[in-house]
Amino acid sequence: MGKKLYIGNLSYKLDEAEVENLFSKVGKVESVRIIKDPATGRSKGFGFVEMGSDEEAEKAITQLNGSTLMDRTLIVSEAKPREAGARRERSGSGSSWR
Repeated sequence: MGKKLYIGNLSYKLDEAEVENLFSKVGKVESVRIIKDPATGRSKGFGFVEMGSDEEAEKAITQLNGSTLMDRTLIVSEAKPREAGARRERSGSGSSWR
């Protein structure tokens, strides 16, 4: 079990402090990162929380997955590692990369 958790189905209105407050009720929170659209700065509705230990991460999954926050049912699971060198291609942005 890793200490880093994926948090999905977040309200677009939530900020990192509110997510940290929720997860700190379960254990020590090392970091919180809500993923935002670089063009608009608006939340993409998901993020990552790093807990202080594997045990606290497991407890957070057990207690918070399926719970409701701001009228949204949270998805809490172990974060999957990024593939080395993997990068999503931009599409539909109307601009070209040269």
